[in-house]
Amino acid sequence: MSGTPSPGGAGDRPVNVCVFCSSSTRIAEHHVSLAEQVGRELGRRGHGLVSGGGNISCMGAVARGARECGARTVGVIPEALRAREVADTDADELLVVATMRERKAEMDRRADAFLALPGGIGTLEELLEVWTARTLGLHDRPVVVLDPEGVYEPLRALVEKLLADGFVHDHAAAALTWTTTVAEALDACEAGGRHERPAVDEALEAEP
Repeated sequence: MSGTPSPGGAGDRPVNVCVFCSSSTRIAEHHVSLAEQVGRELGRRGHGLVSGGGNISCMGAVARGARECGARTVGVIPEALRAREVADTDADELLVVATMRERKAEMDRRADAFLALPGGIGTLEELLEVWTARTLGLHDRPVVVLDPEGVYEPLRALVEKLLADGFVHDHAAAALTWTTTVAEALDACEAGGRHERPAVDEALEAEP
């Protein structure tokens, strides 16, 4: 893979970052620009991109930015969404799967870290699924949110409320890294499994 990993980051090991983001064409352009910046920084650091396989809005921007800076891009898109989202046929590898569940499973399988940008209910579903899995000890890969404008502040406040009321454990809240800059977000993706996680039997005793 082309590019040079950043000093003090993942060293000489490229990281395949799975980016969850929007494919909506109704959002403000600065959200699309943020996705492109993420893709470019992935490429500059010598990492790879795993995405949902669309070529419009944020999903397309992150993939184009990554390729322009030398990153290898992998897209995974369900057959039913290929026409609607317009498949990223420029991807180095484009996988067309039958269902959304297969899509998420394949993206998960190929990822070393997960990064959520501002997005809609699909992005939220993907984020919550990998976050919960980490909390339960099913993986130890970084789960990171990049939210420079506070789009997810209501979610963060809800988690803090659930934590205060005992519905969420401390280790679950700690398993998600909140960031506000592209550099912070990718540093966190490079950091690996730095949060402590409970044993699986302990985690399964209660909800995350």
